[in-house]
Amino acid sequence: MGALNVLIAVSIAYVIFLFGVAFLAERANKRGQGGFLRMPVVYTLSLSIYCTAWTFYGAVGYAARSGLEYLTIYIGPSLVMIGWWWLLRRMVRIGRTQRITSIADMISSRYGKSNVVAAGVTILAVIGTTPYIALQLQSVALSSSVFVGASGGQDVELTSVALYVAIGLAIFTILFGTRNLDVNERHYGVVMAIAVEAVVKLFALLAVGVFVVWFVADGPADILERIEASPISGWHISGGRWAGLIFLSAAAFLCLPRMFQVMVVENDNEDHLRTASWAFPTYLMVMSLFVVPIAVVGLELLPEGSNPDLFVLTVPLATGNEALAMLSFIGGFSSASSMVIVAVIAVSTMVSNHIVLPIWLWANRMEQVTLSGDVRHVMLLSRRFSIVGITLLGYLYFQLSGGGSALAAIGLIAFAGVAQVLPVLIGGVFWRGATRIGAFAGMTVGFAIWMYTLLLPSFGAWSPFIMNEGLFGILWLRPQAMFGINGMDPLLHAVLWSISLNTLTFVVVSLGSFPTPIERLQGAQFVNVFDHSTQAPSWSGGVAQSEDLMVMAQRILGARETQDLFEREARRQGVNGYLPDPDPEFLQVLERQFSGVVGAATAHAMVSQLVGRASVSVQDLLAVANETAQIMEYSSQLEAKSEALQRTARQLRRANEKITQVSEQKDDFLSQISHELRTPMTSIRAFSEILRDSEKLSTKDKLKYSDIIHSEAMRLTRLLDDLLDLSMLENRRVKLNYERATLSDLLDDSATVALSGEEVDLRVRRNRASENIEIYSDVERLRQVFINVIRNAQKYCDAEKPELRIKVAQSDARLTIDFIDNGSGIARKSQEGIFDKFVRVNASKAGGAGLGLSICREVMTSLGGEITYLPGQGGAAFRVILPESATPPVQ
Repeated sequence: MGALNVLIAVSIAYVIFLFGVAFLAERANKRGQGGFLRMPVVYTLSLSIYCTAWTFYGAVGYAARSGLEYLTIYIGPSLVMIGWWWLLRRMVRIGRTQRITSIADMISSRYGKSNVVAAGVTILAVIGTTPYIALQLQSVALSSSVFVGASGGQDVELTSVALYVAIGLAIFTILFGTRNLDVNERHYGVVMAIAVEAVVKLFALLAVGVFVVWFVADGPADILERIEASPISGWHISGGRWAGLIFLSAAAFLCLPRMFQVMVVENDNEDHLRTASWAFPTYLMVMSLFVVPIAVVGLELLPEGSNPDLFVLTVPLATGNEALAMLSFIGGFSSASSMVIVAVIAVSTMVSNHIVLPIWLWANRMEQVTLSGDVRHVMLLSRRFSIVGITLLGYLYFQLSGGGSALAAIGLIAFAGVAQVLPVLIGGVFWRGATRIGAFAGMTVGFAIWMYTLLLPSFGAWSPFIMNEGLFGILWLRPQAMFGINGMDPLLHAVLWSISLNTLTFVVVSLGSFPTPIERLQGAQFVNVFDHSTQAPSWSGGVAQSEDLMVMAQRILGARETQDLFEREARRQGVNGYLPDPDPEFLQVLERQFSGVVGAATAHAMVSQLVGRASVSVQDLLAVANETAQIMEYSSQLEAKSEALQRTARQLRRANEKITQVSEQKDDFLSQISHELRTPMTSIRAFSEILRDSEKLSTKDKLKYSDIIHSEAMRLTRLLDDLLDLSMLENRRVKLNYERATLSDLLDDSATVALSGEEVDLRVRRNRASENIEIYSDVERLRQVFINVIRNAQKYCDAEKPELRIKVAQSDARLTIDFIDNGSGIARKSQEGIFDKFVRVNASKAGGAGLGLSICREVMTSLGGEITYLPGQGGAAFRVILPESATPPVQ
């Protein structure tokens, strides 16, 4: 047990080390000191996530069994990287312009943002990744067992070790991989940790190789003689199998979720591909340098029947070099853990975005989605449960398959599974005629044949009758002899039929179906990505309300991010306040922001629930139908001019509406002021005449009528004072008396004065700790604003138990005080005019002339701040904004 405890301690220490590397990298990036994180060498090393336990342990075993055939798993990715200009550059550009979060997101985005296609790719990724995770668990379990056994310890139960490793990696991934919801955001900590692991596993493998060549053998000449005398030198190259395996490894390099994550999603600069195109093949070449020497020495040194997959570990142990063996174990553990962590992060994101969230969205219809629980909370829970579920699926596969001795066999099964995505991926990038129906049909056929011919037979799911006689006794349906082709390698047989029929179905169904307008436009975006990088499908604006969009955005992006986004878009449109018009351009920006969190397909579906559907403009259709640069340039210019004209027309309409509104306000003002002055004056005149002409009035009646005259005179005086005050504020003729005060004391005084009347009780909730702020302003004017807002809440809040929350926050060199009641709020149609003169939302409850909020607005303008109405807060909500430290204006 001592050796096992040492392994556990070393493994935990290594994981803590990696977590520290990731933490320091993320902190450096947040502090603006992360320039080194964006270096091409870091991106290149992150691609080493391709080199899992298969390449660390399994490549040696592969060489011992099949000679130089192990090189095929390196040649395929090297060819892809060398040809980066043709394909990878396109994929990276598409990923950045479309805010792609995963390979499922990319494929669904290409095919009309179809969530059905995304779900299909996700299911395929889960099933294809499961054997790969099983491979990593098996490698750690086997290496632990061998290390403990060589140290004289008790035998280790492989399934127990695999289970503990699965649980540990799942917990680590939850802590490490669900810190950010916006998966389109660069995960510099993860990438840096992978880069460090790349160095560790390369160093460990080279150390074992140097030890074998110069300390076990007598140098390069001796090792070459041993290779010549070894059975490995007798292996013959099979051209068909080599071509098939090179194709398979290249396809997996493009389609593995973890590779797509680091290669496309985490790419910070397209130019990094230029460096990686030669540096990564060089890395793979160095990784493979000592594979054959280790295999040859292992076959000579170790007893017959020893597992060649573990020669990297057992050769140092057999020669008594436990320190090197420990380094080898760390390299293998590093390879396995990094693969599991990144793969599970990528696949759990796909499961959350394209399976869990769409089901939740369907179960909660539009009116509930905008008002019910936080989408971010649902997504975090779904990603965490997905991480646990996917990791345990890998463990179950390991247990059901019996933990076969050949690691390479498991890896190739996973490669063949994820390769089913390749036809729709390549077709979507290069063929405009590819359709959503064709993509789904092709992947379904390829996935079914892969499972039938390769995955299920890998752990004995088929009976001998089916294997020998075929399904239902049909000979041409034998899993390893489809259509009567006998004697073919089972792996190549499965790849041949699955990829061929996948591609054939994809092409035939695409030719027989017609793409929707959005599919056609997305096809143009992808195929001509370097010409259309800034264009995207448009939306039919005007159906959704801005308040509904804001509520939904808060659930997905968070309150602060939503507020900043809506303010920025409102300024871009030239709209006052916080709510931009829901025009097509704004809806497109909102969808892009959503896609960075929930994926393109789900973001499209969520916006569609509120808006209705996407539309394609005439310019967009021209862009689809015409390919020449001249027409595209003309279309782009025409669209820009059209947008400018629309913006100008919108501004002119607003100006015209404002002029009309001002004219109406002038007439209303004269009418209102006449009415407001006439009413008290009429009362004063009438009761004065009664006192003058009636000699028989009792003393009680005289006092009563005198009180009425006095009350109406005071009302008239207040009205004239308010009008004079408002006039002086509007003309900036008021003198401001600046002094220092504590915000908490000012709110205390304001609440006491405002609630001193006989109106209904209003409960005020405050956080006094946040109010302990010293301000420098005209305290009396500011108190006037606070009293008016609090008194309005007392008058108009229609809740059964009225309540007012006062929230204070400091940010961006300004101080905000929010007053939010729990009533029904102000109707949307009435919100725009509440700060106009003589406007009363509820005339039956209003006791004044409707000048209070107008005066408040002018006071805040004079103080260098503002007062606005906040929609979408449940009840009536006003925000008072003033600088933290105001400078008295020159009088």
